[in-house]
Amino acid sequence: MALSSVFRRVNIKELISNVPVYTSSTETSGGMSLVFRRWATKKTAGSTKNGRDSNPKYLGVKKFVFQKVEPGNIIVRQRGTRFHPGNYVGMGKDHTIFSLKEGHVWFERNKLTGRKWIHVEPVAGHTLHPVYANGSATAADMELL
Repeated sequence: MALSSVFRRVNIKELISNVPVYTSSTETSGGMSLVFRRWATKKTAGSTKNGRDSNPKYLGVKKFVFQKVEPGNIIVRQRGTRFHPGNYVGMGKDHTIFSLKEGHVWFERNKLTGRKWIHVEPVAGHTLHPVYANGSATAADMELL
């Protein structure tokens, strides 16, 4: 038996013109099972779950050791108390550490606990409160303040 008798030549034009647009897989035309399907001309709009991102927070150390700072300069922006405020340094409600006096920054670390403090060494030197200046503070002096 020759292969030509099993498979007859089918013209493309014949295949397309004889088959309806919507067919099932059980219909046959010309001895061959062909399925023609229509396809969409436009894709449907899908939704994505990952299409958003938050803005950067710019956290970290802003002034390093021996850098000059003025009152109000931000030294560290942080979440939580990774660094603790030391001498002449304040801490905001979002744990931002800032300078209270003009001076130079320096860091300190406790060897036992590992806690890190940030200090500002004032340019004008340390100033003592007038109560403690003479060294003999009395209870009456404390009440005046």
